[in-house]
Amino acid sequence: MTTVLIADDQPLPRMGFRMLLDGTPGMSVVGEADNGAQAVRMAADLRPDVVLMDVRMPGIDGIEATRRIVAAGARTRVIILTTFDLDEYAYAGLRAGASGFLLKDVRPAELLAGIQAVATGDAVVSPRLTRRLLDAHAHHFLAPGAQRHTDARLTALTEREHEVLVAIGMGWTNAEIADRLVLTESTVKKHVGRVMAKVGARDRIQAVIVAYDAGLVTPRP
Repeated sequence: MTTVLIADDQPLPRMGFRMLLDGTPGMSVVGEADNGAQAVRMAADLRPDVVLMDVRMPGIDGIEATRRIVAAGARTRVIILTTFDLDEYAYAGLRAGASGFLLKDVRPAELLAGIQAVATGDAVVSPRLTRRLLDAHAHHFLAPGAQRHTDARLTALTEREHEVLVAIGMGWTNAEIADRLVLTESTVKKHVGRVMAKVGARDRIQAVIVAYDAGLVTPRP
């Protein structure tokens, strides 16, 4: 059973999400929060698998609430929900530790699939959005063999794993990485898993953030 906490200050969206989730076999809504502070408290008390977190809420907003939930070190993962398709919200939410970013008008099937993916340790931000974020904030990637940043998280990576981390940072899928690095997808999957473990990334999206912070991506001039 996948347990979900809904954090939204608007009653109608909360009701709609609850009806969808409670009507889906294998999912259960364990609570509803109407502000960020309440979401943080309820996440600590109820320990849901996933929190659906609205961005704009009174008091502590969804970004700060996400940061606090993730910092608590529990297994709970967060999907940021918003009516605003703005890159700054997505980027801030992902940097705060969210495992996904979806618009509130997402199709029900996509929301359910996203919740299941995040609950099992995956992420729900598409490579297209990943590329949009990086295009907006940084777009120069280090060429193979270029000098690495001194970020300590990179020291344990092999040359191949470094290449894979750069590719993850560019938003490539496993199939795209396999094609461009001439590897099988199963081998890429193993490399991705090792890279995320070595750099301390909770999921693929956090690995993108590591790639950016570590200097594999540099800001626009």
